[in-house]
Amino acid sequence: MSANTERWPFEPGVHQVLELLLANMQAVLRDEFIGLYLSGSLACGDFDPHTSDIDFLVVTRDELSAAQLAAVDGLHQRLLESSPQWGGELEGSYISLGAIRRHQRPPAAHPHLERGCGQLRVEPHDSDWIIHRYIIRNQGVTLAGPPPEQLIDPITPTELKQAVRDLLFGWWEPMLKDPARLVHLGYRYYAVQTMCRTLYTLEFGRLVSKPVAAQWAKTELGGRWAPLIEESFTWPRVERSTSFDETLELIRYTLDYYRSC
Repeated sequence: MSANTERWPFEPGVHQVLELLLANMQAVLRDEFIGLYLSGSLACGDFDPHTSDIDFLVVTRDELSAAQLAAVDGLHQRLLESSPQWGGELEGSYISLGAIRRHQRPPAAHPHLERGCGQLRVEPHDSDWIIHRYIIRNQGVTLAGPPPEQLIDPITPTELKQAVRDLLFGWWEPMLKDPARLVHLGYRYYAVQTMCRTLYTLEFGRLVSKPVAAQWAKTELGGRWAPLIEESFTWPRVERSTSFDETLELIRYTLDYYRSC
């Protein structure tokens, strides 16, 4: 089966690595393979070839055995070697039919591939996977397999707001005390755009692309944040001396916004 990428304006290299991923995945997993889906920026329509990764989900019939995990791990190592530009940008998870339907608490562990790693690790899938499920079910790109709404239960606005709340306090609030990640300019811009989308989701209970959320934020939050938001979408990256402190302030603003809801 060929990857169903013709409908979407992917970069040629992205097309190629997805075709290779699907063909090799089906060869390795055989009857265990159910479907391959794209999440993240490729699904939301805000993919940036300079900064974005390739978020994917593979749904399997059952939990993968140790031998199957080793085979899939080898597949990703080969993709990393043969397609270094885009093979290294793959980031995704392998979740069974029984587990993908709804988020489990406490979080269940599933095989996961980290961007730039090329090696699978079995690790807990936290509240961010409520957001991934929402994107895949509502906006996801189906490269092979049944429609994702047949596999994933609907996610309510309340559940989505709770997921972004968990990320806000579990991931972003600690950066106010230890902002080492924000020293990297690309991560700083990612933080700014994520805060825009978090604010939008808290307000409306749904998820939109980062550009849509950013445009809303520039209009609704007043002129204070507009230069920083606009800067986060510039390329090549031009850093202002104040952007580090402003990013921290925007994170504080988003936390305060949630507390006031």
